[in-house]
Amino acid sequence: MVEEQKVIRYRVVVRGRVQGVCFRYYAVDAAKKLDIRGWVRNLWSGEVEALVEGKEPQAQQMLNWLREGPPMAHVTNVKVTEEPVRKGEFQDFTVTY
Repeated sequence: MVEEQKVIRYRVVVRGRVQGVCFRYYAVDAAKKLDIRGWVRNLWSGEVEALVEGKEPQAQQMLNWLREGPPMAHVTNVKVTEEPVRKGEFQDFTVTY
């Protein structure tokens, strides 16, 4: 019998040079490849915030991606907070405002 993988949700705030480097659009591409749902957005503070939801191994891979970012980014800090999963809330991963 195959064990069902746990779905997990993280709220992530990424600091550093993360705006003006297409961070959000690279994040959408990475999330789609990993079958992650949720969203990503710029904050007025200059940070990027993401809500990441998916099966635990893929969610961890997305967190690893967020810690690195796209080629022109320079990530200096990542704050991760686990949140309760609300199944069915998201159908995909999008840029939000």
